[in-house]
Amino acid sequence: QVQLQESGPGLVKPSQTLSLTCTVSGGSITTNYYYWSWIRQPPGKGREWMGAIAYSGSTYYSPSLKSRTAISRDTSKNQFTLQLSSVTPEDTAVYYCARGLALGMNGLDAWGQGTLVTVSS
Repeated sequence: QVQLQESGPGLVKPSQTLSLTCTVSGGSITTNYYYWSWIRQPPGKGREWMGAIAYSGSTYYSPSLKSRTAISRDTSKNQFTLQLSSVTPEDTAVYYCARGLALGMNGLDAWGQGTLVTVSS
């Protein structure tokens, strides 16, 4: 059974870049035809799909975050990463990584436990 685990700093200063890593076990991130997504949930708000990297290595981003988001992977470590630049306190959220067979929030069948990232000086 596939398992995902987020890791990274819990505190980021405004204007800096938020970087998180998702380590996957029990399955390969290159397995056809999965998409590996990042999702976030600000306090008191709903979950927001941020983007994904496909089994092929292709990347896809939410239009609202595309200018600040980069998703990459390290297949040798079976990890994929999120970078969100120019963060503000509004980027404070619990960040999740997840797996699905499609882009977006539908059909996500495996989730990490989530990690809280606070943007504050």
